[in-house]
Amino acid sequence: MRGSGFMGQLTTRERDLAAAILLVLAIVGIAMAAAGRFDPIGVHGAIVLLYSLGLLYLIMSSSFGPPPDPSRISRYYDDPIKVGVWFTLLWAIFGMFIGVWAAAQLAWPSLNFDTAWASFGRIRPAHTTGVIFGFGGNALITTSFHVVQRTSRARLADQLSPWFVLFGYNLFCIVAVTGYFMGVTQSKEYAEAEWYADLWLVIVWVTYFVLYIRTLARRREPHIYVANWYYLAFIVVVAILHIINNLTVPVSLGHAKSYTIWPGVQDSMVQWWYGHNAVAFFLTAGFLAMLYYYLPKRAERPIFSYRLSILSFWGITFFYMWAGSHHLHYTALPHWVQNLGMTFSVMLLVPSWASAGNALLTLNGAWHKVRDDATLRFIMMAAFFYGLSTFEGSFLAVRPVNSLSHYTDWTVGHVHAGALGWVALITYGSLYTLVPAIWKRERMYSAALVEVHFWLAFAGTVIYVFAMWNSGIIQGLMWRTYTGEGTLAYSFVDSLVAMYPYYIARAFGGLLFLIGAVVATYNIWMTVRGVPALAERHEDVPVAAHLADGAATGPAE
Repeated sequence: MRGSGFMGQLTTRERDLAAAILLVLAIVGIAMAAAGRFDPIGVHGAIVLLYSLGLLYLIMSSSFGPPPDPSRISRYYDDPIKVGVWFTLLWAIFGMFIGVWAAAQLAWPSLNFDTAWASFGRIRPAHTTGVIFGFGGNALITTSFHVVQRTSRARLADQLSPWFVLFGYNLFCIVAVTGYFMGVTQSKEYAEAEWYADLWLVIVWVTYFVLYIRTLARRREPHIYVANWYYLAFIVVVAILHIINNLTVPVSLGHAKSYTIWPGVQDSMVQWWYGHNAVAFFLTAGFLAMLYYYLPKRAERPIFSYRLSILSFWGITFFYMWAGSHHLHYTALPHWVQNLGMTFSVMLLVPSWASAGNALLTLNGAWHKVRDDATLRFIMMAAFFYGLSTFEGSFLAVRPVNSLSHYTDWTVGHVHAGALGWVALITYGSLYTLVPAIWKRERMYSAALVEVHFWLAFAGTVIYVFAMWNSGIIQGLMWRTYTGEGTLAYSFVDSLVAMYPYYIARAFGGLLFLIGAVVATYNIWMTVRGVPALAERHEDVPVAAHLADGAATGPAE
């Protein structure tokens, strides 16, 4: 790449604009630090200031390099994708490490070292945010930049917005996670970040949406491929959910604490409308977009039924929006609202299994590739776990089943069947497909390490999920067992003692998955550094570049 570092493709005007944005952000950081000098918001102000100055240094240092290559606009804009891959891998290691630590604390509570910042209540949201938003969110942004360009045959709409989205989003993740260690939280599942971080994320997310729409508007393909519909649903609905659930009033501009505008049971309803649809549109729709692009690409086969993928899209988009209230069975929520959530949760099985079945049927005639190609096996197993998790989710939403499972580790097992088995496996399968293509390498550094990673991830997932299924069902049964006199047969402490071996198994399964994430990071690093580049060949470029040369267009990469 010509230029200095990954900012080398920015023009002078774009660098000046980036520098101005960072200066404004640095001033905001100074104001936060000054106003909150006796509050955690002051620490976050210092973090914002240092983050801005660090990026400003990169911008200024790139200004002394040679001007960007004018021919860059004839190629896809892959530099933000490359940086996004590294963000994804680093957040995976961090989030999974914190998760293993939290799991180990359940078996050995002294691992909190008798400190507030390391207590389970603080590191648990750091784990969920690190994995869901750090790892998962960066994977979604990174792959969406890749997919929208290739399926639209058009370069990203501009060069500065992708960097703003990528670095702005990671600033949100850093502020959120560091806040949890300091005890800053809204105490809302998957929405713990406080008001100033939420406001910043709205700015970043609107920029992301505008960039995506502008890129699609520039497309040179008459059809919008189904993966882009899923990415758009993920972007649009997550914005709506985030804004409505995080309508709060801060104590003051100099304090991190805020209070929601939603009272009582309405707050619970809005929270789980958000919470379940965060699963639907953050952890499902976006990753289905990955499935519908990287599965056919890796298998070298068209999707089994494109029409079925569209029907599944509209079914998921409509049904999921009504399902959140199944989290509030046996609460003060009106009974008819609980029934509504339960009914739509069961109905969700149809479009969900349509996608899972569509993916597995795509592999008809290509199962020998699944046997020989661990990357394709990642994607295949992800589709299997997606089908398993969606069936289990519909099953657990039924009120009589929920009466046994709610508040138990069964729910934890269900969540991790989806998070590890579906989200993480499809992400790594997509990254192993994306990395050689983006860096133009002949292959991954080590196919054997991909194989090792697959079996570590698969074994870790199975051990974790089965441990939680067993412990959850035992918990539920112990909590509802009565003596002949009508008193509880077991105390809560009795149930904790019974869980001890399962908590050890849970931590071990998570440790295997973490080791797999480290192996993947090493393999990708060595692929970028040590694998020979592809020999010169016809390169897939945006259609406009072909037209400028008077050449015929070829198939997308």
